[in-house]
Amino acid sequence: MVHSTSGFRGTRVGVTQGAGLKNQGDDPLGELLPRICVSYWCALGHETRPVFVKLPEEEIPATWDCRRCGRPASRTPGVAPAKETAEDGFKTHLEYVKERRSSQDAEDVLAGALRRLRASRGLPD
Repeated sequence: MVHSTSGFRGTRVGVTQGAGLKNQGDDPLGELLPRICVSYWCALGHETRPVFVKLPEEEIPATWDCRRCGRPASRTPGVAPAKETAEDGFKTHLEYVKERRSSQDAEDVLAGALRRLRASRGLPD
Protein backbone atom coordinates (compact mmCIF):
# COMPACT_ATOMS: atom_id res chain seq x y z
CA MET A 1 0.00 0.00 0.00
CA VAL A 2 1.29 3.44 -0.90
CA HIS A 3 0.72 6.18 1.60
CA SER A 4 -0.49 9.47 0.14
CA THR A 5 2.29 11.47 1.78
CA SER A 6 5.10 9.25 0.52
CA GLY A 7 6.99 9.79 -2.69
CA PHE A 8 8.10 12.93 -4.38
CA ARG A 9 6.16 16.10 -4.06
CA GLY A 10 5.77 18.46 -6.98
CA THR A 11 8.74 20.59 -7.85
CA ARG A 12 8.72 23.59 -10.09
CA VAL A 13 10.07 23.36 -13.58
CA GLY A 14 11.93 26.21 -15.20
CA VAL A 15 14.95 28.41 -15.06
CA THR A 16 15.26 30.76 -12.13
CA GLN A 17 17.52 33.65 -11.32
CA GLY A 18 20.04 33.40 -8.54
CA ALA A 19 22.57 30.77 -7.65
CA GLY A 20 21.40 29.81 -4.18
CA LEU A 21 19.08 27.05 -3.12
CA LYS A 22 15.75 27.39 -4.85
CA ASN A 23 13.62 26.82 -1.77
CA GLN A 24 15.17 29.50 0.42
CA GLY A 25 14.49 33.17 0.71
CA ASP A 26 11.35 35.27 0.66
CA ASP A 27 10.12 33.90 -2.67
CA PRO A 28 10.45 30.10 -2.61
CA LEU A 29 9.60 29.84 -6.31
CA GLY A 30 12.27 32.26 -7.51
CA GLU A 31 11.85 34.55 -10.49
CA LEU A 32 11.37 33.24 -13.98
CA LEU A 33 13.86 34.53 -16.51
CA PRO A 34 12.47 36.16 -19.64
CA ARG A 35 12.00 33.71 -22.49
CA ILE A 36 11.80 33.94 -26.25
CA CYS A 37 10.17 31.59 -28.75
CA VAL A 38 12.15 31.25 -32.00
CA SER A 39 10.76 29.79 -35.24
CA TYR A 40 12.82 27.49 -37.48
CA TRP A 41 11.73 26.02 -40.85
CA CYS A 42 13.14 22.91 -42.53
CA ALA A 43 13.31 22.25 -46.29
CA LEU A 44 9.90 20.52 -46.15
CA GLY A 45 8.27 23.59 -44.57
CA HIS A 46 7.81 22.18 -41.06
CA GLU A 47 7.98 24.83 -38.36
CA THR A 48 9.76 24.14 -35.07
CA ARG A 49 9.44 26.64 -32.22
CA PRO A 50 11.87 25.97 -29.34
CA VAL A 51 11.81 28.28 -26.33
CA PHE A 52 15.07 29.82 -25.14
CA VAL A 53 16.03 32.03 -22.25
CA LYS A 54 16.12 35.53 -23.74
CA LEU A 55 19.62 35.78 -25.17
CA PRO A 56 21.40 38.28 -27.37
CA GLU A 57 20.59 37.66 -31.05
CA GLU A 58 24.08 36.32 -31.86
CA GLU A 59 23.77 33.60 -29.19
CA ILE A 60 20.55 32.11 -30.57
CA PRO A 61 21.42 29.13 -32.81
CA ALA A 62 21.18 29.75 -36.56
CA THR A 63 20.01 26.17 -37.21
CA TRP A 64 17.90 23.68 -35.28
CA ASP A 65 16.82 20.10 -35.99
CA CYS A 66 13.22 19.80 -37.20
CA ARG A 67 11.08 17.95 -34.65
CA ARG A 68 8.99 16.26 -37.36
CA CYS A 69 11.54 15.05 -39.90
CA GLY A 70 14.95 15.58 -38.25
CA ARG A 71 16.33 17.69 -41.09
CA PRO A 72 18.28 20.87 -40.29
CA ALA A 73 16.04 23.94 -40.12
CA SER A 74 16.94 27.62 -40.50
CA ARG A 75 15.36 30.77 -39.09
CA THR A 76 14.39 31.98 -42.56
CA PRO A 77 11.30 30.32 -44.09
CA GLY A 78 11.95 28.65 -47.45
CA VAL A 79 15.74 28.77 -47.08
CA ALA A 80 17.19 25.36 -46.26
CA PRO A 81 20.50 25.40 -44.38
CA ALA A 82 23.59 23.91 -45.99
CA LYS A 83 23.76 20.12 -45.99
CA GLU A 84 25.74 18.59 -43.17
CA THR A 85 28.66 16.39 -44.00
CA ALA A 86 28.58 12.72 -43.00
CA GLU A 87 31.03 13.38 -40.15
CA ASP A 88 28.81 16.08 -38.63
CA GLY A 89 25.53 14.19 -38.73
CA PHE A 90 24.06 11.02 -37.33
CA LYS A 91 25.60 7.73 -38.42
CA THR A 92 23.60 4.56 -38.71
CA HIS A 93 24.73 1.24 -37.25
CA LEU A 94 25.58 0.02 -40.76
CA GLU A 95 27.85 3.04 -41.38
CA TYR A 96 29.79 2.29 -38.18
CA VAL A 97 30.15 -1.38 -39.18
CA LYS A 98 31.39 -0.38 -42.65
CA GLU A 99 34.05 1.81 -41.03
CA ARG A 100 35.36 -1.16 -39.03
CA ARG A 101 35.09 -3.95 -41.62
CA SER A 102 35.86 -4.38 -45.29
CA SER A 103 33.52 -6.19 -47.69
CA GLN A 104 35.73 -9.28 -47.49
CA ASP A 105 35.56 -9.26 -43.67
CA ALA A 106 31.76 -9.07 -43.91
CA GLU A 107 31.66 -12.04 -46.30
CA ASP A 108 33.90 -14.07 -43.96
CA VAL A 109 31.73 -13.28 -40.92
CA LEU A 110 28.56 -14.17 -42.83
CA ALA A 111 30.04 -17.46 -44.10
CA GLY A 112 31.13 -18.42 -40.56
CA ALA A 113 27.69 -17.60 -39.12
CA LEU A 114 25.97 -19.67 -41.82
CA ARG A 115 28.33 -22.62 -41.16
CA ARG A 116 27.53 -22.53 -37.44
CA LEU A 117 23.80 -22.23 -38.08
CA ARG A 118 23.78 -25.14 -40.52
CA ALA A 119 25.89 -27.26 -38.15
CA SER A 120 23.52 -26.61 -35.23
CA ARG A 121 20.51 -27.60 -37.32
CA GLY A 122 22.23 -30.56 -38.95
CA LEU A 123 21.86 -29.10 -42.46
CA PRO A 124 24.38 -29.80 -45.23
CA ASP A 125 26.63 -27.00 -46.48
